[in-house]
Amino acid sequence: MERLDKRLAGTGKWSRKEARELVRAGRVSVEGVPCCAPERKVDGAALVLVDGVPIPPSEPVYLMLHKPAGVVSSTSEPGERTVLDLLGEAYQNIGLFPAGRLDKDAEGLLLLTNDGPLAHRLLAPKSHVDKVYYVEVDGELDGEDVEAVRAGVTLGDGTACLPGELEPLPGGRAAYVTIREGKYHQVKRMLASQGKPVTYLKRVRFGPLVLDEGLAKGDWRPLNDRELEVVFSQ
Repeated sequence: MERLDKRLAGTGKWSRKEARELVRAGRVSVEGVPCCAPERKVDGAALVLVDGVPIPPSEPVYLMLHKPAGVVSSTSEPGERTVLDLLGEAYQNIGLFPAGRLDKDAEGLLLLTNDGPLAHRLLAPKSHVDKVYYVEVDGELDGEDVEAVRAGVTLGDGTACLPGELEPLPGGRAAYVTIREGKYHQVKRMLASQGKPVTYLKRVRFGPLVLDEGLAKGDWRPLNDRELEVVFSQ
């Protein structure tokens, strides 16, 4: 935590005196709320705007997004709506990016951050971070499918997947799938190779992070202290 005027002065754009004057003039907001107290303590990752323009955070930002279908997991994609567009204009220029990707038609948990080293650590193949998906399929999943995923599915093009876990739910048309890598369309291709094409895909866990089901599709929130603790202990 640091004083708001110090946070502004730390950008190099204003002196401490000028920063105090900006705040007292009502030109500064913190997390969308106008603030006129230069001495207010703010978190280094808090969203601070001056005249509506975001100030780069002094600490990394970590957001949980409930990605809806139809939105691409990218910072920029011509002709497409991206996950950054869901955050609003204030978050467009502070270096946020999705840690990993979800297919355009998939839903669920996505971590957005500007902490490159953390994202690299979570996504590095050697880390084998678990990713858990809820899937619905055309067909009925059975014990043979469970064993195939557990042994490591070989895809149609000869690509070998690492062993994973398949937990069919009652009725056999839905399941939880756990993988520890991130090959292109991997879950869909794994189950398609078993003759059970995926009709619905939702990521419910990424490493130690579990999707907050209180978030509506398209909504987001900062990670809380407990979530940050488990992410950095990964």
